[in-house]
Amino acid sequence: MSNKAVINTQQAPAAIGPYSQAIKAGNTVYLSGQIPLDPATMELVSDDFETQARQVFANLKAVCEEAAGGLKDVVKLNLYLVDLDNFAIVNQIMEEVFDTPYPARAAVGVKALPKGSQVEGEAVLVIGD
Repeated sequence: MSNKAVINTQQAPAAIGPYSQAIKAGNTVYLSGQIPLDPATMELVSDDFETQARQVFANLKAVCEEAAGGLKDVVKLNLYLVDLDNFAIVNQIMEEVFDTPYPARAAVGVKALPKGSQVEGEAVLVIGD
């Protein structure tokens, strides 16, 4: 018997490919990348970077909550930015949505993201430890 479970919520965008929103293995949850799609329309929320970044965190939060956790349980966060000049905005938003201790993080500059998004985030969280 596998200890692997699929996590899926309608409060975050549906997968746009052959992947799950998240997979729970034991008390660790691996979240797939979230771009700033509105879960109801599956369209980008805005062309504005800050609005997009906030939606990415809202989508990640929704998946965390479906897994019986929250952003407070995130131990590793990977961010992908089309323009690294937006790094300060990401830091500001992270200070608002996370409490200390902040999760470990990587931020990577990329050429392009799905659907023309400016930002994508993926996370690992540990729950119920």
